[in-house]
Amino acid sequence: MAKKEKKQDKQKPKGGEQAKQAKKEKKGGAKEVTAPPEGYVPRLRRRYREEVTGALTEKFGFDNPMRVPTVEKVILNVGIGDAHSDQKLLDSVVEELEVIAGQRPVVTRARKAISNFKLRAGMQVGVRVTLRRSRMWEFLDKLFNLAMPRVRDFRGVSDRSFDGRGNFSLGIKEQIVFPEINYDKVEKIHGMDITIVTTAPNDEEARELLSLLGCPFRRKEAQAAA
Repeated sequence: MAKKEKKQDKQKPKGGEQAKQAKKEKKGGAKEVTAPPEGYVPRLRRRYREEVTGALTEKFGFDNPMRVPTVEKVILNVGIGDAHSDQKLLDSVVEELEVIAGQRPVVTRARKAISNFKLRAGMQVGVRVTLRRSRMWEFLDKLFNLAMPRVRDFRGVSDRSFDGRGNFSLGIKEQIVFPEINYDKVEKIHGMDITIVTTAPNDEEARELLSLLGCPFRRKEAQAAA
């Protein structure tokens, strides 16, 4: 009987769930995220319904509520030149982007080989995540009201990065502007590209939509001086 009890003790996992969670947190991993309460509506989504739709309808004279433009998705992309040779750096960027976006990102790979950059097809070159629905609205709220004002010498966002079809792209030079990032655990300072995809058919409607949502566009006088 004593031998059987010893075997059973060996089969039991060491530590437990709490030990595993503590180990993840020690490595800098994200904590488990709880689901939002039932009926929860993000603040920016509620603002869009109550204020932005009416303002857009009045300015552009939409005769159909379905014609009012909205944000469809937000894409975050981080390019890492040393991703194929530095696995620790890649893991760090994946964890940071997961904390920022609230969603697990995917690793992007090279589509073709480029000999000048010592790059072969299939090598890891970056990280990307696409946000929709509640996570999209929460991220935009955080981006416009928390992250952008923390950028060094911030004077507003240029509105020249629209693509002609209502989509807007901007770049962030340092990921540490997001409040979730712990500077002491950062492996390397890197930037990211953010693309906001809207249902607007042209840049004018998209610019007005993002402006009403709180995007801090630079004033035209400041752009002319720059």
